[in-house]
Amino acid sequence: MRTDLDNLKTLGKTTKASTDYDPAMLDAFANKHPERDYWVTFTAPEFTTLCPKTGQPDFATLTIRYIPGQKLVESKSLKLYLYGFRNHGDFHEDVINVIYNDLVKLLKPKYMEVYGKFAARGGISIDPFVNGGTGPKYKKLAETRFNTWSGVRD
Repeated sequence: MRTDLDNLKTLGKTTKASTDYDPAMLDAFANKHPERDYWVTFTAPEFTTLCPKTGQPDFATLTIRYIPGQKLVESKSLKLYLYGFRNHGDFHEDVINVIYNDLVKLLKPKYMEVYGKFAARGGISIDPFVNGGTGPKYKKLAETRFNTWSGVRD
């Protein structure tokens, strides 16, 4: 039995969803293959946050993609963390950067990108993208993906 999972706060437990986003909700566990580069992608097609001025809901498909280092994010904790944004008021660009910052702080991945495909409001959609990498190889990947980015592609 894996003992590195004993400290997970949410997996296998009944956990109440937060009423606001809280990075302390996030759990991580050891990556058993840190020597190998591979993609981990999470897609949240029902992501919701609030406009900080009007309080109106904003809906998005959120995509988080990363190349892990020593840690992986536990998916239930990520779901609960993202759920906390439902009552949080911030602009789209800020929300995407907050999520990126919280996950980079937790995971210290080799590379990470976060993309929000927000539903149009008032005839316009705002689709922020943020990415970054550590070390020359992953900084180059980040630069290349950023410079050629035109929406998340599978």
